Amino acid sequence: MISTQLIIYCINPRCNSPINPIGDSVCATCQTPLVHRYLWATGSLSAKISPGMRVAQRYEVISPQVWLDTQPGLPPDVPEELPTEVISYLRLYQERLHLPQPYGFVSNLEGDTTDMLLLENVPIDERGNIYPTIVEAWEQATAVRQVYWLWQILQLWTPLSELGLSRSLLVVKNLRVQGWCVRLLELYQTPADKKLSLRNLGEFWRFWVASAKASVANGLQKIVQQMCETEVELETINIQLNNLLLASAAELPLVLKVAGSTDIGQIMAQNEDACYPNALSDLDEPLLHHLSIVCDGIGGHEGGEVASRLAVQSVKLQIRALLKEVTEQTVLVPPELLQEQLEASLRVVNNLICTRNNEQKRQGKERMATTIVMAVQVPQRVQTSTGWQSNNTHELYLANIGDSRAYWITRNYCQLLTVDDDVATREVRFAKSLYRKALLRVDASALTQALGTRDAESMRLKLQRFIVEEDGILLLCSDGLSDNNLVEQSWQDYAIPVLTGELTVEDAVGNWIDLANEKNGHDNISVVLTYCRVSPEYLVPVTPVLPEEIIEAEIQKEPEELQKQEELEEPISFTESSQALLDLDLDLDLSEEPPLSFEIPPTLITKPKRGKRLVMVGGVLALLVGGTTLGLFAWWQINPQGFQQMCRQLPQRVQQVCPTGK
Repeated sequence: MISTQLIIYCINPRCNSPINPIGDSVCATCQTPLVHRYLWATGSLSAKISPGMRVAQRYEVISPQVWLDTQPGLPPDVPEELPTEVISYLRLYQERLHLPQPYGFVSNLEGDTTDMLLLENVPIDERGNIYPTIVEAWEQATAVRQVYWLWQILQLWTPLSELGLSRSLLVVKNLRVQGWCVRLLELYQTPADKKLSLRNLGEFWRFWVASAKASVANGLQKIVQQMCETEVELETINIQLNNLLLASAAELPLVLKVAGSTDIGQIMAQNEDACYPNALSDLDEPLLHHLSIVCDGIGGHEGGEVASRLAVQSVKLQIRALLKEVTEQTVLVPPELLQEQLEASLRVVNNLICTRNNEQKRQGKERMATTIVMAVQVPQRVQTSTGWQSNNTHELYLANIGDSRAYWITRNYCQLLTVDDDVATREVRFAKSLYRKALLRVDASALTQALGTRDAESMRLKLQRFIVEEDGILLLCSDGLSDNNLVEQSWQDYAIPVLTGELTVEDAVGNWIDLANEKNGHDNISVVLTYCRVSPEYLVPVTPVLPEEIIEAEIQKEPEELQKQEELEEPISFTESSQALLDLDLDLDLSEEPPLSFEIPPTLITKPKRGKRLVMVGGVLALLVGGTTLGLFAWWQINPQGFQQMCRQLPQRVQQVCPTGK
């Protein structure tokens, strides 16, 4: 059917006149923001449908295979039994920053019995234009961005190969770029009789590398030559590409401006959120430009607020010790080890809250917990591609547990970097449901993970490493702001003025909180903004020496057995092998920082949320309590003297697990 009028329906089910012209931003009747959800229609049949056609009475064909859902408030058609072709998409949901996700199906077109799969979260902008391919954008890209694109592809190689989808990375038209980020249009199954290897990937890269920027061309050519001519291991290529990436990123200057605040909101009787930095933070604190945290506590009066503040303080102690160690290294610390450190630290804080819960005999919904989203900018020393010594490799590590989120915002786009730990996501990850259908569940937004709800070994963690190579804003927030897609709808008005110099970071934080109170207001609100500037007129800042802080801990044993984690992700207790190290009682004095809200009424009100969790504690302790022998050994290998020195500061029983001698 050829459409005669381009219309889109308001998603508000109570709207009396929901029809609006395509392109309008809000409904003319009820002022609800209009959702323009562009989709990618897969398959050869969809490619034959001409622009201007309307399919299944709801999908407007904008351009070949680019469709607009004109009724986004209605659930798409999904068969009861999910077709095999969508399972791989669902299993890879954690990679949604780079990969599309199934949206729904369209069937019985002109008598055809084949269902067409529609994909969302595709590399299409808000006007329906497909982002350029890497080939189209390659020559205009900076040296660091060229290497960064290849590094991202290499990180996707293993998860896609494990599902027989590595061919997806070898199709030029399939590899699109949204600024720094590599994004795929769809997934292609590798033929069963064809085994793809790094040699195939190297051959695919040859064309691009031939026209790479001069400062990285030689390094890339050597890497590609190894991939094409030898039986090189993936780990070897990964190390070499990472070293080249950091050396090229370090050529850029980097200035960071950070501000944060938390607000009780319009309804809640107390503020269970906590963040760092906040209005009470010391502006001279060396951590200020390298660490940002948002925690959203659960557990009612003297529960959620304690858990969230405990998490923030513990994380600060841990990261201070970690960054001190990193700045003392004479060689690059690999991303795998840094991720291992941060993961172990999160497990420590989780068990700290668990121990508090157990000591206070809290059960079920009485147990305090917290979400966390945190970003750590790691300043490593490296020799740049042009031969000078830089103090910052522009690495940004991101971790989240629960539904507190992180966004990266530039003048041109807003990217959600994190994946929520809720029931809807769990259903997708276990390939039980498409995301849009999972959202219809009554418990769709209930959390499946939070710090403090269960022991550390049952936690499922995903840490990400990014390279800051463009001007942008890192926004961390609790769901008091992110609910109802408020960030996605408002980022241009609230972030771009910071990027253009019209608004300070501090004022922007206040504006985001005011917006959340106006549009949401049902919950506490926490916002932390980090303005990252790599503009050439700024000098590379010298990383200050971080003060040393010793963290003491005592072991409290909990004789519980580990239960095997099941799909519903129910609470799990400690194993005998890890309980001595994981069950730490740090006895942190929360009086060091004033309460984050000025008045906390005595009324006991539990937030209408789901379980949440906590994380971290101190330098070497992160490895000791993380239960990761590899991380412990690696730290010992990198800096044995520093490792032994820190071990000597620990309680006697903890010192027993420290390696001695080399």
